[in-house]
Amino acid sequence: MNRKVDEMKENEQNAILVKQHHKKLKRRILFWRILFVTIGAILMATALELFLVPNNILDGGITGISIIFSHLTGWRVGFILFVCNLPFIYLGYKQIGKTFALTTLYGIFVLSLSSVLLHDVYVVTNDLLLDTVFGGIVLGMGVGIVIRFGGCLDGTEVLSILLNNKLPFSVGEIIMFFNFFIFASAGFIFGWERAMYSIITYFIAFKVIDIVVEGLNESKAVWIISDYADEIGETILARLGRGVTYLTGQGAYTGDTKKVIFCVITRLEESKLKSILEDHDESAFLAIGHISEVHGGHFKKRHIH
Repeated sequence: MNRKVDEMKENEQNAILVKQHHKKLKRRILFWRILFVTIGAILMATALELFLVPNNILDGGITGISIIFSHLTGWRVGFILFVCNLPFIYLGYKQIGKTFALTTLYGIFVLSLSSVLLHDVYVVTNDLLLDTVFGGIVLGMGVGIVIRFGGCLDGTEVLSILLNNKLPFSVGEIIMFFNFFIFASAGFIFGWERAMYSIITYFIAFKVIDIVVEGLNESKAVWIISDYADEIGETILARLGRGVTYLTGQGAYTGDTKKVIFCVITRLEESKLKSILEDHDESAFLAIGHISEVHGGHFKKRHIH
């Protein structure tokens, strides 16, 4: 009886320790999320107030609409950004989740406050090309950091996700549809030269967001089907230092059972992998796909000799 009581107490203590560790882990994740969302929002505000807004250059989405309204009304961009994004934060809360909505609300609050504080700061340059390029880069970095840590700084994306369920268009197509009218409006209000610079800024920011969200060290998933799967797998282990997984597949036409090699490599290792296939089986089937992130497993590269 005493033994059972001791076991029950031990299990309760272990459960408490696990719970405490989980809380600490959550706090650590929350700290990093708040820190990087703050950095991302400040970067976006810097791009707007030091590069884009003083030169009447727009970004897409709610940000572009806010810059237009700021020009027409004389109100601060930061204030308009906050007010215009509030309905989309509510939609995000209803459709995507509480964590996303709170992270987005905090990010937009920091963005709006930083934009107001930076409004009277002396602009870095008045060169339109430099403003366009560096404004797009800094803007993309800020937005990308916030997206990577679970938030959003523009309600257009939330609206596009919701409309995607009701319209026969992708999220990207809906966003592009909105932005077409925003940039067209910029042409009539600021002039077509500014509208063209705005489009350049938008595409630069778009590419930088991809780099920040996906990372520079882009990984690739590889599937290989060959009669020499064992030899190829062993060579990948030896020459690339990457772990491989063998899957079993069956050809629909022939009905033959095939061994499929699956592994994850970096883009720098792609050419070396192809040379391995040329050495062992030039007719091997090879499929390569892009991967944004890799977690867990044995992806860490082994030492090779």
